[in-house]
Amino acid sequence: MVLLDADSHASIYDACSLGGAEIIRFRHNDAKDLERRMVRLGERAKEAIIIVEGIYSMLGDVAPLAEIVDIKRRLGGYLIVDEAHSFVVLGATGRGLAEAVGVEDDVDIIVGTFSKSLASIGGFAVGSEAMEVLRYGSRPYIFTASPSPSCIATVRSSLRTIATQPELRQKLMDNANHLYDGLQKLGYELSSHISPVVPVIIGSKEEGLRIWRELISPGVYVNLILPPAAPAGITLLRCSVNAAHSREQIDAIIQAFATLKQ
Repeated sequence: MVLLDADSHASIYDACSLGGAEIIRFRHNDAKDLERRMVRLGERAKEAIIIVEGIYSMLGDVAPLAEIVDIKRRLGGYLIVDEAHSFVVLGATGRGLAEAVGVEDDVDIIVGTFSKSLASIGGFAVGSEAMEVLRYGSRPYIFTASPSPSCIATVRSSLRTIATQPELRQKLMDNANHLYDGLQKLGYELSSHISPVVPVIIGSKEEGLRIWRELISPGVYVNLILPPAAPAGITLLRCSVNAAHSREQIDAIIQAFATLKQ
């Protein structure tokens, strides 16, 4: 049985379905709704798996992990945190939201990807020794080939860079803050949390498509996210910031959005 944040990535839903799990969804980032559903399970809650994400890929917001850990401590269950978008971004050493909140010891399994901050292909799952059983019981793991040496070499090189240049994380968040502040001052509706994923929330598909096309002319490309990929039936212009963006480039993005307000 899996208790799943309603806005979880499609790959998490697919994995739960592939495993034949009973899926119980709770409202996005609503720890109280999670607790209500856990209480209804009674003794079964002790065997349930709670799955949340560090940073959610569409809105760029973070899970209320401290509250969720408190629920787990009181009611039982297992906790998996997907740090795909928060790995390298959050925490004192970049290990993700669990490190940032200080609850790594309460998380049973942390999963992530090599395809975001590490610029490679593949992923990882880390946890207690108990998860070794997955090596023998997980069909996708057993029948998946190992990553290529070049992919692993890229991961190792990226990890060395991250360990020796922590200022890159600060540059990343400086860029995210600058873009968020600039778009907010222009009156655009944004997510409640600042992260490298800066979504501009648009009312309709037609308006979103129009703005997306007009941004291309001055050289600004953002991801147009339409339903059903966008949560709650909204349309998003998803801006993804990285540490390599210069302040001038961030200003150019803000100016392009400003032009659309004129």
